[in-house]
Amino acid sequence: MIEYKAIGLMSGTSLDGLDIAFCEFRQDNSIWDYSVIYAETIPYSGEWIDKLTSLPLSTAMDYVATDHSYGHLLGKLTREFIDKYHIKADFIASHGHTIFHQPDRGFTAQIGNGAAIKAETGLPVICDFRSGDVANGGQGAPLVPAGDKLLFAAFDYCLNLGGFANISYDQRDDRVAFDICPVNIVLNKLAGNSGLLYDKDGDLASSGHVDAQLLNNLNNLPYYRQTGPRSLGKEWVEEMIFPLLLRSGLNNVDMLSTFCTHVAEQIASHSGTDKQKTMLVTGGGTHNKYLISLIRSSISCQLKIPDPLTINYKEALIFAFLGVLRWKNEINCLKTVTGAKKDDSCGTIY
Repeated sequence: MIEYKAIGLMSGTSLDGLDIAFCEFRQDNSIWDYSVIYAETIPYSGEWIDKLTSLPLSTAMDYVATDHSYGHLLGKLTREFIDKYHIKADFIASHGHTIFHQPDRGFTAQIGNGAAIKAETGLPVICDFRSGDVANGGQGAPLVPAGDKLLFAAFDYCLNLGGFANISYDQRDDRVAFDICPVNIVLNKLAGNSGLLYDKDGDLASSGHVDAQLLNNLNNLPYYRQTGPRSLGKEWVEEMIFPLLLRSGLNNVDMLSTFCTHVAEQIASHSGTDKQKTMLVTGGGTHNKYLISLIRSSISCQLKIPDPLTINYKEALIFAFLGVLRWKNEINCLKTVTGAKKDDSCGTIY
């Protein structure tokens, strides 16, 4: 049996904070097993939320400077995590924070300079997982399905409810995956309009009414008719979702309620009709009781909600695992998922 100990770093579009997970992976022949040993979410300061939010409209000089300062921030937070738990890790695998994701134009950009993380921690760093796939003509997303296939094979579907909902599953012998629709990137924005960081348990949304016209307009967006590899970014949300919400003229609570129903209906459209199949659900949206109740009542298969560590840190866990595969120079990016010309072992090693 071969063992690897890795730290995974994940920062999502919802800006909840930095997820850090110290994980152990064990390989026995071709079978992988894992443990999440320690994990934390470290909230961003208001200053960093403002920086990360405004960076797409900033200057090239600001972008480069922030890439390096954010890398040093990740490194310092990881060093504190290491010292707190007396961790001995083989390396760090960092997703970084996405600032631009426009694969159709040939680029994606996640800040968090790997050299800066290495300088702060003294450990090897694997980062920039998406660029290699985009260079090969892929979407650079989603990348988690390579980990789903090897670590969570017991489930028929793996659904993540983060800034976006994404799903992966086996179709014949191939793994397929794609972004379904926005989730927390929209729900948190609407909650913010009501003076909240997020809609706890979906209480606001559950008190609203579903507007049939807005729901129809959302469900008829062209993205939802696309087939094959596809992914979403915040640019699409700003261009396609927020204007629809604004034009609806609805109050904030009714927009929340309608959007939750939209999410549930879009997920249901990709979950089949077999009542014996199982769907693993993870990500921050899993804590939204109202949203989960809508999804559960909309789908045919059995919804499986795992332990809190897996719910909250599955993406950090899987990026740590993608780092293991890159360290071994094994495939961690699947062309059947991203639409790239070939499977590849992606990530830059510092």
